[in-house]
Amino acid sequence: MDDSIVDNPVDHRFQLAVGESIAAAYYRLKDGKVILTHTEVPQELSGQGIGSKLAHGVFRRIRESGRKVEIKCSFMASWAARHPEVNDLVVART
Repeated sequence: MDDSIVDNPVDHRFQLAVGESIAAAYYRLKDGKVILTHTEVPQELSGQGIGSKLAHGVFRRIRESGRKVEIKCSFMASWAARHPEVNDLVVART
């Protein structure tokens, strides 16, 4: 498991620390589902694959939790579309 992806329920986000910066995938919980709402990768980390590493870890954490996911974030929807191995977790993309 990639232990660098941390679920921070207080801030409603999965996060990945890279040096002094944090990439984050924000979520809310509803009816037992994780609803991914927004992803942020700091500009200084752009183009380094940090968003993809974050997405991979987020979906792994969701799978481990036994939950399903609804994707409202365009980045996560795009990533999931390129990774059919997570299709079983996705209940909706809006």
